[in-house]
Amino acid sequence: MRTMIRLMTALLAISTMAAEPAIVPKTVEMTVNAGSFTFTANTTISGSRELGNEATYLANLINKPTGFLLKGLPEIKQHPADVQLEIDSSLAGLGPEAYTLSVTPRSIVLKGASPAGVFRGIQTIRLLLPPQIESRTKVAGIACDVPDVEIKDYPRFAWRGLMLDVSRHFFAKEEVKKLLDAMALQKMSTFHWHLVDDNGWRIEIKKYPKLTQEGAWRKEIGFGLDPKSSTTYGPDGRYGGFYTQDDIREVVAYAAALHITVIPEIEMPGHAGAVLSVYPEFSCEGKKLSTDMGAGVHASVYCAGNDDAFTFVQNVLTEVFALFPGKYVHIGGDEVPKGNWKKCPKCQERIKAEGLKGEHELQSYFIRRIEKFVNANGKTLIGWSEIREGGLAKNAALMDWIGGAVEGASDGHDVVMSPTSHCYLDYAQGKHGEPRSIGGFVPLKKVYDFEPIPAKLKPEFQKHILGAQGNLWTEYIASPGHMEYMAFPRGCAIAEDTWTPAKEKNYEDFRARLANIFAHFDVMGVNYRKLTEEPKPLAGWKSGETKETFAPQTWDISSQIKDAGKYEVAFQYTGGTCRLDIEWATLLVNGKEVARDTHAGQTGASTKNNVYKLKLDAPVAGAKYELQASIRSDGGTDSNGDITVQFVK
Repeated sequence: MRTMIRLMTALLAISTMAAEPAIVPKTVEMTVNAGSFTFTANTTISGSRELGNEATYLANLINKPTGFLLKGLPEIKQHPADVQLEIDSSLAGLGPEAYTLSVTPRSIVLKGASPAGVFRGIQTIRLLLPPQIESRTKVAGIACDVPDVEIKDYPRFAWRGLMLDVSRHFFAKEEVKKLLDAMALQKMSTFHWHLVDDNGWRIEIKKYPKLTQEGAWRKEIGFGLDPKSSTTYGPDGRYGGFYTQDDIREVVAYAAALHITVIPEIEMPGHAGAVLSVYPEFSCEGKKLSTDMGAGVHASVYCAGNDDAFTFVQNVLTEVFALFPGKYVHIGGDEVPKGNWKKCPKCQERIKAEGLKGEHELQSYFIRRIEKFVNANGKTLIGWSEIREGGLAKNAALMDWIGGAVEGASDGHDVVMSPTSHCYLDYAQGKHGEPRSIGGFVPLKKVYDFEPIPAKLKPEFQKHILGAQGNLWTEYIASPGHMEYMAFPRGCAIAEDTWTPAKEKNYEDFRARLANIFAHFDVMGVNYRKLTEEPKPLAGWKSGETKETFAPQTWDISSQIKDAGKYEVAFQYTGGTCRLDIEWATLLVNGKEVARDTHAGQTGASTKNNVYKLKLDAPVAGAKYELQASIRSDGGTDSNGDITVQFVK
């Protein structure tokens, strides 16, 4: 009898459970029951004094689309509110962003280990609500129902981020805020702001006004882009822009309210073209460089033998420290050209005076000297993989884009993972119909399959992996819509890679849950790449198979040709040191040409016009169909890639 009762109870519980809501990133634990809580004009929301920001955020989230006038009220134990926000110190062992969420038809109780944990829970409520909740104006008939759930959730990693390069192309503060809103929806914690580089200086520095008066602008858009692909032109026609210090404070405060930490990046000692274009006295040559796309810009480097250059950098950082309250300051340190240092008498004297073993140790000297200044101001230095050259500074953290994570973490340094193989969101994410990109191929599944803990890192050092981020360099991304298209949904995959336990991840389930994120994005006006099924490669090329001069190559594509109509052939670089250039492509039927597309295309460091359109008027039974193309690898034969064929109609 007891067994029968237990069985009936279990069956009743199963029958009352609803389908699991689509949350990205996937929660650690979730139980779903029948029923829901409904926000009304009379719903009360309470929170302790330290949760005032969170209570107000939730109230505003409901008020805008409903027209309600809900407010976050002080916590009253005698008469609990309908929606209760609380701090629960027992969750602290799961980290400061841990939270529990209990929803019944009568109440919502959200508890967090800290205000950040409560805020992450509010994002879950946000995704449990209908997508119209994102509307900034009143929506007629909206039903603010939250499913009856029990959730326990916490992140796997603390650093869950995106990086945006605003040097190549400037993005206005409102466009940055919109990106932050999309990041918050997915519980991301870190926004890495790449503020300066060769092609533009974007942050006002009071002591050096020419940095933004001149260094923030250039004559043209550059990078071979259509001038109309961006609107960031000044009244005098110059291309660019910058953030005033008040703009910076506004964005940092906006991010802080979303519990997102902003990490500024001030590049040094290389990528200094924007500085040296207006302050050439800090270069080795003393010669003015240009922020336009001239040949000299990428050779730009501070003179490591000039104490005035260090004084300049320290003065800049002093103003940066005052604007960004976070722990970390990123100093770049990547792709430092050593040629100028080899020819510079001051740099060679520095090497001799400090007992250094050449220019690699001179780079380390530069980083270590700056790190002492950073540490003395209560900050921690972080830089790209190359700051390990010549020896990693004592207290520095490492951002791995081309290696060094295992070595750095094993030596006790904290590491953020952002390898090109999985985390470069400026790389192509599809093979057909994609906008121009810088090269490489990083589709959504590859990002989702990323494991932040390096396989060779011993367990005792894994605590030094802080998390991961997606990097969005913008050489070929000049508009906010294009930026969002490249960021999402791959940024959603980064969010789940860094929040959800590895054992709970499932790509097909993730793809299905993206529909809810996309519905919210649609109302928010966030652009994103739609999910598509990519055709599998039919052929390709490998290192050593191509020549440095154009020559025809032929591939059998019979398995893909079924019907009359138009076919698109895409050449997609996947690796190697050389890009592939394409002159023309033809379709052969039993060795006879039936269609041709002649135009210059390329795929590699820059990918453009890499799709060729071929039309088959009538299929031939039992025929051998071949693709023939005139191709070459540029500057060598180390090039690899895939060829896909897709039937259009």
